Amino acid sequence: MKSVVTNTIEETHTLASNFVQAKINGKKIICLSGELGSGKTTFTQGILTAFDAKGPYTSPTFNIIKEYDVDKNGIKKIYHIDAYRIKSDDMELIGWRDITADKDALTIIEWPENVSDILPEDVLMISCEVVDENKRKYVFLNF
Repeated sequence: MKSVVTNTIEETHTLASNFVQAKINGKKIICLSGELGSGKTTFTQGILTAFDAKGPYTSPTFNIIKEYDVDKNGIKKIYHIDAYRIKSDDMELIGWRDITADKDALTIIEWPENVSDILPEDVLMISCEVVDENKRKYVFLNF
């Protein structure tokens, strides 16, 4: 288990970019857990920037899912899912089976604890924590 504290949004974006370039080796689902304001979406923005995804990068809280077309490092699509307001049954309605079957896609899930019973075992799990107004702590749990 490794943890990193970032002091700025830019540091978080750099951490996410470095992480995704080093750790995406066949594992294509990244789960970000943590309270509101803990940096989940900011971390995701760093990943999207690393893949040159077309912005704006906002949380899909009300849309549930956002799709980004990319073409980098064997990834053609990034799915950003906000599971804050949904349960596992709802994931089937948004096309979960198709998403997980897409070998060229990377999926990022915020609030994975709400859909944990349908997640594969090999997800990359990151816990996000508020340290203070500007600092965030990212704990890489299963690396």
